[in-house]
Amino acid sequence: MTASAKSAISEFLGSLDAPSRQVAEGEWGLTVDAAGWPLHVGLALRDGLLRAQCEAVGPGSVSEHELLFRNRGLVLVRYAQSGAGATWVHGELAPELITAEWLDRLLGLLVEAAIVVRHRARAAAS
Repeated sequence: MTASAKSAISEFLGSLDAPSRQVAEGEWGLTVDAAGWPLHVGLALRDGLLRAQCEAVGPGSVSEHELLFRNRGLVLVRYAQSGAGATWVHGELAPELITAEWLDRLLGLLVEAAIVVRHRARAAAS
């Protein structure tokens, strides 16, 4: 990955009104509020892509069938479940798309998907 891509990511994260950090070479973290509690987003340059991910809700909060159905309506991001049953949101950008506009779009969609599933989990628990 080019130095300009890394610089673009660092600059974009620094422009946000949310705590962010570089945790290692080519890896960053970002914390935002999502549905009333912190959402910790990880970004990493891996396998030629910028990968973003976050754990949205813990095990057993949302059914895998609902996640499969919801995945059909998502763009750039998708739901997945860990072996323990936690629900994660994942997304990727190709290197040529690492611009402020596309970073904003990717992270916006990632956070929006996390909020949707957190609201759904809260409703199911009520």
